[in-house]
Amino acid sequence: MIAVQVRDVFKFYKKYADRHKFLTIKSAMVSRSLFGDLQVAERFEALRGVSFDVKTGRTLGIIGENGSGKSTMLKILAGISKPTSGSVVTNGRISALIELGAGFHPEISGRENIFINGVILGLTRKEIQEKYDEIVQFAELEEFIDHPVKSYSSGMFMRLGFSIAINVKPDILLIDEVLAVGDASFVPKCLDKINEFRRHGKTIIFVSHDLATVERICDEVIWLKKGLVEMRGYPKRVIDAYLEYVGKRDVIKLKRQHEKEEKSAQHDQGGKDEWQSPEKRWGSREIEISNVKMFDAQGKEKYIYKADEPLTIEFDVKAAGNEKDFVFGIGVFNSEGISCYGSNTVLDDFSAQAISGSGTVRLAIPALGLINGTYFLDVAVHKFDGYPFDYHHFLYTFRVTSSHRDVGIARIAHRWEFSKNIRLKKNENS
Repeated sequence: MIAVQVRDVFKFYKKYADRHKFLTIKSAMVSRSLFGDLQVAERFEALRGVSFDVKTGRTLGIIGENGSGKSTMLKILAGISKPTSGSVVTNGRISALIELGAGFHPEISGRENIFINGVILGLTRKEIQEKYDEIVQFAELEEFIDHPVKSYSSGMFMRLGFSIAINVKPDILLIDEVLAVGDASFVPKCLDKINEFRRHGKTIIFVSHDLATVERICDEVIWLKKGLVEMRGYPKRVIDAYLEYVGKRDVIKLKRQHEKEEKSAQHDQGGKDEWQSPEKRWGSREIEISNVKMFDAQGKEKYIYKADEPLTIEFDVKAAGNEKDFVFGIGVFNSEGISCYGSNTVLDDFSAQAISGSGTVRLAIPALGLINGTYFLDVAVHKFDGYPFDYHHFLYTFRVTSSHRDVGIARIAHRWEFSKNIRLKKNENS
């Protein structure tokens, strides 16, 4: 059975230019130009022909960049917004946790807001009364339930909204990015409840930038890009493709920024060689590095890696003459500029013999062993005493993604062991 059916949904938002400003609404209506004169360039196309089905009991994740149409799609599914064209059909009671504080009246208490929201979601006052204690206890707001909600923190808002949404026993649960503001101790409770809903055959549509959670709890994932369905399928496959796209985009942006900085440095130095800038690249270039790339175990160039995935760094070198004193090295730094790892051919017990003309250098790393995050790569060739031939600093970046929640710099292989008198249970969503 299909719980949610979306067919060719478009959603446009009007954008008004200065020439469409009127002194009064009447003058706008008389001229019949309030909407009719708007050009395509003057509207924002949030969704552009989106279609998909969600079967009953399935959990669908929706991912994408900011502005891709994720939240707009959820608002249309919830009935908060109407599509410009296309159709949406839902089967069953819908409960939505979309905007933080949506549906709450700030001046009245949490208790009164529970009853108001319950009625809006289709419950009778008697049904709300029966669920009231459960809602308050789950939200952990016993001490604050009679306070006006305008005094609530964002975390308290989220707890109350989520508790109401799940306790109306919906057939379809819509969840937007609100879990991101949840208390550290409360978010696991939410995820446990979501898993309970899944076991009971409820339909869930989940929008989030937390890709590790999306991969854990979703049966399928849709990637929205500029209002279109870019990809749909198995969570890991779609998320990997999305991260690959984001990584490539970030690298392009980074390269453009570096080119801009280098041109600026060249201009400031009165036309000196652009590589003499001390910021990102320096050295005599008697041996020059170029064409730096990163590859996975299958030899595919990529920018997104799993925590323990192999990585090969490859770059071309060109020596202007014959050199006998040279050292190749790499360095890996996290987004805070902290050195995570560094090595070179001397540290690995290689002795330089000779280099002339063009060649290729490869460094194979069997397992990265890094935690989630963005990393910068340094690549260099220099003499034994440190004299730089060519040093590339922070010119290349890659990202590591993982379902692990380690902290620090490195992911060190490990396992826990306990004596028989100590009992722990492995969480299902870990």
